[in-house]
Amino acid sequence: MAERPIAITVYRWAGAWGPFKVKIPCGECALTKDVLLDTFENELKGIPVEMELREWLTEWWKPLQKGGWHAPIVMVEGRVISQGLALNRGVLTQAVIEEHVKHAPIDGNHLFGKESCPHCHRAKGYLNDAGIEFTYHDVVKDARALYEMLGRVKPIVGPKTPVTVPQIWLEGRYIGGADQLSRVLHQAVEPNPDRGQCSLSPSR
Repeated sequence: MAERPIAITVYRWAGAWGPFKVKIPCGECALTKDVLLDTFENELKGIPVEMELREWLTEWWKPLQKGGWHAPIVMVEGRVISQGLALNRGVLTQAVIEEHVKHAPIDGNHLFGKESCPHCHRAKGYLNDAGIEFTYHDVVKDARALYEMLGRVKPIVGPKTPVTVPQIWLEGRYIGGADQLSRVLHQAVEPNPDRGQCSLSPSR
């Protein structure tokens, strides 16, 4: 079944309310539209989205119910993610991917990590030794990978639990980190001195 497109609504500074009409184009509204279209083609490529442009002055009360009061207003699935200034593409990417992962289960073998993480290298070694092909996602260099990892892991570990790397899936099944992978593959587990620390945070 095809995934339902993620609804994105943009209220721009335009329209009419009684005798008031907007005739001067909003530069930040135009910038926001450009950022949206470019992000769809790059960071969000392959994720189905449906964008609707609406006139804020004509329908000002609709976004106001969701907390949106200053055009340009950008909403993802009815939630305001940006208003009053040109859209930050990172904010858009995170919001869309968080919605996307709710409806698109992960398939195959995946390892989310970063180059400076020794446990990520250890996990790669376990997979290579077992002859398991996998896709590696660098969460430092690839914003989409970071937001996908967080969007998939947080519902599992809870919102207050720090998300460490690596995070691993085998055949679409969530495994966890390098120690958990080692147990699944029946290998000896090496001590993990960073257990309990967030490896996305600076060293302490």
